[in-house]
Amino acid sequence: MNPAIEAVSISKTYHDLVSGRETHALDDVNLTVMHGEFVCLIGPSGCGKTTLLKIMDGLLPSDSGTVRVEGKTMVGPGPERAMVFQSFALMPWRTVRDNVAFGLRLRKTDKSATREAVQHYIDLVGLRSFADSYPDQLSGGMQQRVGLARALAVNPDILLMDEPFGSLDAQTRNLLQVDLERIWEADHKTCVFVTHAMDEAVFLSSRIVVMSPRPGRIHEIINVDLPRPRNDQTRTDPRFVELTAYIWDMLRGMIVREEDAA
Repeated sequence: MNPAIEAVSISKTYHDLVSGRETHALDDVNLTVMHGEFVCLIGPSGCGKTTLLKIMDGLLPSDSGTVRVEGKTMVGPGPERAMVFQSFALMPWRTVRDNVAFGLRLRKTDKSATREAVQHYIDLVGLRSFADSYPDQLSGGMQQRVGLARALAVNPDILLMDEPFGSLDAQTRNLLQVDLERIWEADHKTCVFVTHAMDEAVFLSSRIVVMSPRPGRIHEIINVDLPRPRNDQTRTDPRFVELTAYIWDMLRGMIVREEDAA
C-alpha cells in the first residue's frame, strides 16, 4: 500500500517584490505519512510548518520537490484532502447547518445524502442544539467545532489542520483535543496537524515531526508511545510529562542557538 502522503525534497523560498527580500522557508524536507497516522508538526516560529502543510494541500506550490498523495504526484487541491485553519473561516450569514453543508453542496452531493452527513457530523462534534445558530451566536470553541465538522463532512481521507486550537483559551483547547482524539479514534483518518504547543503534540500524535529554525528542515521525528484512546488522565502519565519536557528542551535549545547567532 502506498503512503497517504510523501513529501520528497521540498524546498520553498518567498520573494518580496517590494523590498527584494527573500525568505528561505523550507529546505529539502522529506516526510512520509502512513495511512491512519496522526502526525504533528512542531518547531520554532517561522520554521515553515504552515508552509509545508499548505504545500501538502496543494494551496501553495513548492520551488522544488514533489508531493505524492496515495502514490500519485499531487498537482493541486483534491477531494481526498480537507484543511482546517486556525481562523474559523465560517460564513457569518449561514447557519451551522449550512456552513457544514458548504463543501458537500460544492461537490453537488445528493440533497438527502447531504442532510444525513451534515446531521451526523454536527452530532459528532456536539452541536446538535446549535444547528440553526449563526457563527456570531457561538463561542470560539464552538465555531472551531463547526470548522472541523465542515471538513469531516466531505469525508476526506486526509485531514490537514493548521493550529486549529491556537487562538482558544487553555481550557477550551484541552476539551477540543479530547474531542478530536475521540473523533480520530472512530475511523483513524490520516491527520497532519500543525501546532506550537508541546503538550498538544504529545497528546494527539502517533509521531511528532520537530522542525528546525528557518530554513525549515526535519530535525527529529519522535514516536509517541502513549496508549490510546487518550483522555484527560493521559496528561498525568509520566511518559506524557517526559516527552513534553524533552520536546521543550529541544526547542529551547534551537531558540537559544538562533538568538546567539543573530
